[in-house]
Amino acid sequence: MKNYIYLFFFIACLFLLISCNQQKSEWAGKIEVIDGITVVKNPKEPIYQEEVLSIEEELSIGYDEEDENYMFSYISHITVDGNGRIYVLDRRESHVKLFDQSGEYIRTIGRAGQGPGEFNIPVFIYYPRNELLVMEFDRLSFFSPEGKLQRVIPMKTEFLSRARCDSQGNIITTSSVLDPENPYYVLKKFDSEINLIKEIIKVPMQRSPGVIIPFSSNLYMTVDAEDNIIFSYSKDYEIQVFNPDGDLTKKIKREYEPVEITDEEKEEITRGAPSQIKYEFPKAHPPYQRFVHDEMGRLYVQSNEKGEGLSVYYYDVFNREGQYIVRVPLRQYPVVFQGGKLYSLEESEDGYQYIKRYKVTWNIEN
Repeated sequence: MKNYIYLFFFIACLFLLISCNQQKSEWAGKIEVIDGITVVKNPKEPIYQEEVLSIEEELSIGYDEEDENYMFSYISHITVDGNGRIYVLDRRESHVKLFDQSGEYIRTIGRAGQGPGEFNIPVFIYYPRNELLVMEFDRLSFFSPEGKLQRVIPMKTEFLSRARCDSQGNIITTSSVLDPENPYYVLKKFDSEINLIKEIIKVPMQRSPGVIIPFSSNLYMTVDAEDNIIFSYSKDYEIQVFNPDGDLTKKIKREYEPVEITDEEKEEITRGAPSQIKYEFPKAHPPYQRFVHDEMGRLYVQSNEKGEGLSVYYYDVFNREGQYIVRVPLRQYPVVFQGGKLYSLEESEDGYQYIKRYKVTWNIEN
């Protein structure tokens, strides 16, 4: 009898080993150091070909006909504090709604206006260093966890497209410089009083005078848990990583198949536009749309390839070293990974917006 037990155990272990070997392949990329910069060149295919990431819905905050505190006009961004409380920026209403970990409404922060504690066109919110940061194109407003205004920092010479804080309270921004002869985007690092620490990189704007170019390359930036600045603005699949001092240390590249722009997409862009407006469409979409990182240093890069279902896109996931590990379909707009959870902004078929929280489980060590 014992022999049968041992045989069964051996076959089970062998089957598990074979399954794992089928699931994982050796990374076929290459890492080079060029002029002191680590360049990670990834192939088209990831290390894992099967599902190694699972997400399970835990919470939904959204449309409720009986309580307007759970209704949103237009959510543009969300953030989460260390206690799992969820802040929701409603751009159209010019305020932030705060919910506890179980999804119960707590309070509303801010209102429409030009004064202190009021918002004109709020764009993004973040929660650095036990404060809520509300970013507008021309100023930054900081609030206590209770919603009390702490300070306002005007951006007199900048037109912000994105602003993040690192763990030291420094502020990293991307902004536009609309020079008629040479317009460009710039990535800068300031201290907490908006004294310039470093101009990190400038990149020229893609433009054609008198012509609108839809689907041009995306400017994007985030700051990870180690204060590295992750930045991109490229026609190629390349993501740049700057260390906390603002020095370029890594480039993450990947071979990919461009996603062509369809006639339906062109028609949607031009529908109803005045005849005098000229459009110049590239042949294909940019390599990716945006990215978000998790607490383990993994980077989730949203491609332009759609998956099955409403607003599902494929995300290329890279590990801390920059190796392409897996490709996963995710619903709509993942925003924050925190505490083993994914917080996502989603929209129903009838156009209502929701905040979703998912439990995230990885079945690999990367």
